[in-house]
Amino acid sequence: MSNKTSVVVSLSLIAIMLIAGVVLYAQLPDPMPSHWNAAGEIDGYMSKFWGIFLMPIITVVLVPFFLVIPHIDPLKANIAKFRGVFNWFIVGFVVYMTFIYGLTMAAALGYNFNMTYMLLPVVGLLFIGIGCMMGKARRNFFIGIRTPWTLSSDTVWDETHKLGSKMFMIAGVLTIVSAFLGENGFWLMMVAVLVAAFVPIVYSYILWRRENP
Repeated sequence: MSNKTSVVVSLSLIAIMLIAGVVLYAQLPDPMPSHWNAAGEIDGYMSKFWGIFLMPIITVVLVPFFLVIPHIDPLKANIAKFRGVFNWFIVGFVVYMTFIYGLTMAAALGYNFNMTYMLLPVVGLLFIGIGCMMGKARRNFFIGIRTPWTLSSDTVWDETHKLGSKMFMIAGVLTIVSAFLGENGFWLMMVAVLVAAFVPIVYSYILWRRENP
């Protein structure tokens, strides 16, 4: 995906969130649902203003940060090698935030559904997307598994991200499966994500020790 396309799509989705919030403002309750438990039931609320605008504000802050990373990283030439994939990640992230926003608005308007069942498959797809990006990522200071050992060696970086890519995609598949396992599915997702996050960190140290016995 080109840089321009990622910016246009991201800004369009943010605009849709803001417009929807303004249009629906009078119909939404105060307070609004803001948190769900592992069973997918509402267990937390926040004021209407923040319930409507917090998600768009977070997205507005993060998207420019994502867009500036390729320009400020000391290893920006490496980011340029997988910039297209990174652009897909940016758009995927904004789609994810828009989807959560839509679910929040629907719950506030009184639609009855299980948030866990609705959200986990999309979270799984996000993890799969992160895994795909990891497989393409080159050594840099912002994107990927950034440990002292991966940042010190291209070989350690590449091998660690090969493993991390596979583990995050597996975690994504397990997260999708967990949506159909009821409340226990939440814990399957948590274990899968924690393993995918921490095993590559340990692996990067092992690889570095092999390079530097």
